[in-house]
Amino acid sequence: MTKPSHIRNFAIVAHIDHGKSTLADRMIEFCGGLEKREMKEQVLDSMDIERERGITIKAQTVRLSYTAKNGEDCILNLMDTPGHVDFAYEVSRSLAACEGSILLVDASQGVEAQTLANAYQSIDADHEMVVVLNKIDLPAAEPERIRAQIEDVVGIDASDAIPISAKTGEGVVDVLEALIERLPAPGGDADAPLRAMLVDSWYDPYLGVVILVRVRDGVIKKGMKMRMVAAGTSHPVERVGIFKPKPDQIDQLGPGEIGFVTAGIKEVAETQVGDTLTDDSRPTTDPLPGFRPSVPVVFCGLFAVDANDFEELRESLVRLRLNDSSFQFEPESSPALGYGFRCGFLGLLHLEIIQERLEREFNLNLITTAPSVVYRIALNTGPEYELHNPVDYPDPTQIKRIEEPWIRATVMVPDEYLGSVLKLCEDRRGIQLDLTYAGNRAVVVYRLPLNEVVFDFYDRLKSVSRGYASFDYHIDGYEEGDLVKMSILVNGDTVDALSLVVHRGRAESRGRAICERLKELIPRHMFKIPLQAAIGGKVIARQTISAMRKDVLAKCYGGDLSRKRKLLDKQKKGKKKMRTFGKVAIPQEAFIAVLKLGHE
Repeated sequence: MTKPSHIRNFAIVAHIDHGKSTLADRMIEFCGGLEKREMKEQVLDSMDIERERGITIKAQTVRLSYTAKNGEDCILNLMDTPGHVDFAYEVSRSLAACEGSILLVDASQGVEAQTLANAYQSIDADHEMVVVLNKIDLPAAEPERIRAQIEDVVGIDASDAIPISAKTGEGVVDVLEALIERLPAPGGDADAPLRAMLVDSWYDPYLGVVILVRVRDGVIKKGMKMRMVAAGTSHPVERVGIFKPKPDQIDQLGPGEIGFVTAGIKEVAETQVGDTLTDDSRPTTDPLPGFRPSVPVVFCGLFAVDANDFEELRESLVRLRLNDSSFQFEPESSPALGYGFRCGFLGLLHLEIIQERLEREFNLNLITTAPSVVYRIALNTGPEYELHNPVDYPDPTQIKRIEEPWIRATVMVPDEYLGSVLKLCEDRRGIQLDLTYAGNRAVVVYRLPLNEVVFDFYDRLKSVSRGYASFDYHIDGYEEGDLVKMSILVNGDTVDALSLVVHRGRAESRGRAICERLKELIPRHMFKIPLQAAIGGKVIARQTISAMRKDVLAKCYGGDLSRKRKLLDKQKKGKKKMRTFGKVAIPQEAFIAVLKLGHE
């Protein structure tokens, strides 16, 4: 068991693409965690999707041994965290397990929105911060300007910021030394009753549930019986180990140490993130405060293209949830799409990642319904309740009021694109709260309705700013809004997968855009197909797909007009009958394209 005074626990926090995973790679290499032949880029990003997209989705932990210049042998517990706003929950969990952070800033890009958000999360967690300027090998790097920007925007001292290049390894030793000198050692009493925080859990097909723990007091040993305070269950400890980054079994974990535990647990649902682990025979009377559970903000339906794949879809979702506790789902059915699941996500990127993993890892063909947010509805007759699915929208005459979630968004953008960004936010019903400058970058703070953001706000923001704008947000309460349910009718039948809750002022333009897009995407049939957008019984937009016509007069060589008229009338009756009984085949691409349709 390592003395707490020789341990340093730290997380690497930064904006997307500022080099967190690359710095982690260099640290692992310098400390001999892996041999040269075993090293690869983004070694801690274990999922294919993380490696392909170049983003971190799951926070990963590694324990490194390092001998400082003063000859002291130290243990460094590193946590590599995601940078995207959708995975901010992963960051908060990682920070709770550490005493310090490396705030990594790109020396050419400077402070971005997530840099700011993650720095404040570190300050809230009462962390010591080591500021590191990465990518100083780039010709565009301006370390002095970025130092001043960190002090102006974030408000922390950056005079001793360490310039490094995580790619080449320059300056990485200085970072390791700074961690030992500047970060506090963890506290804790090895003789006190066991108190360990459950930081993360995932499912291993061979070992069952694996729990990542941070020990505060006491010791967790192989063979002891541990109790989960919140869950109220007890389990015998089978394995205790650490990640180096390869798993390595050890006898025990003491105060300040981070490692993994397996105890033959079958269900990840039994292991609540933030729970306190204690000794069953000598339990603690003072459990740790834990975390607030993650709350999904975006909901959508997932349906298999082939109805026979429903069972396979359910098994896939259950298996995926084993490794992602922030993802939620429940069964639902739709007349248009059959049986499927209503799923809750932390954001649109989270939705995209889950959908891609289902298609790749489980070979499923999926249709995704329009993403929607959680509305609060108060009826004239009863209490307030939450609406997750537009299909369940009540009779408008029964509604007393409907509230929608709003967010507080921080956008950082170079001065020349500020006008386009302000226009985009105003178009989305945004309310400007603040506008300040850091050098030639504007920092704009807006309040925006979340349902205006979940569709394509991030893509549009990147588009109008040529990719230079960065965006961060957090939920900022609910407000009453003039919201209505818009239904899309194809040949007189409501397609519930395309139902939306929209603001009354934008319903008409939105409905027209969807009808126009559907007209392009639905193939022509033998009968005319009306496409309509309606609010209640009132049609607000319409397009018609004209019928394919067979030339029934082709065989008429001569003859009088009445014979031709008879054939045309017969064709007209057939088409009328077809339109009554005919089914309109809406291709899967049409659903996906319409759902991706932004605010044109």
